[in-house]
Amino acid sequence: MVWTLYYSLTMSGLRPVVLSGPSGAGKSTLMKRLMKEHEGVFGFSVSHTTRNPRPGEEDGKDYHFTTREAMEEGINQGEFIENAEFSGNMYGTSKAAVEDVLARNLICILDVDIQGVRRIKETDLNPIYISIQPPSMDILEKRLRDRQTETEESLLKRLEAARIDMEHSKEPGVFDVVIINDDLERAYEELKDILNEEIQKVQEAK
Repeated sequence: MVWTLYYSLTMSGLRPVVLSGPSGAGKSTLMKRLMKEHEGVFGFSVSHTTRNPRPGEEDGKDYHFTTREAMEEGINQGEFIENAEFSGNMYGTSKAAVEDVLARNLICILDVDIQGVRRIKETDLNPIYISIQPPSMDILEKRLRDRQTETEESLLKRLEAARIDMEHSKEPGVFDVVIINDDLERAYEELKDILNEEIQKVQEAK
């Protein structure tokens, strides 16, 4: 896979950001706050999924909600840089979604699971890899149950996936940094500190 095309779209040479971590770790909360407080700096690479929208989610903003048939066709045609399946639903990041952000000279944020992280490492995208992790499995389970958006079967699958994710996040070289989200304010400040150099590049170019 050739990524030089994508880099040619960004004169500033900004590094994309890969955010990963189990469902319920707080990725979306941190990411939305980061984008709100740094408007015109970050752009979210909107992933595709075959799952149904949750309450409040918008097509094209939170996800591109699509069918399995359409997504499989896109994968077969090489339109995705990474894809995975979880709990019977497909997820993936399209080349077009990343190109759209880079073409606007913004720092591209990709929200992917551990499978996606490993596949992106096979490209020459060269992002900053950040893992957002919960303090413990018990706290994660409480967060997921409090959402009341999962069946018991789905919840157990997410918890098992989270356990595997937490183990992989400890492997040397997988992530540039691992943030334990035991306090939202502290986790957010840590995330900003990590990305400060890239943020300054965008602000100085304006």
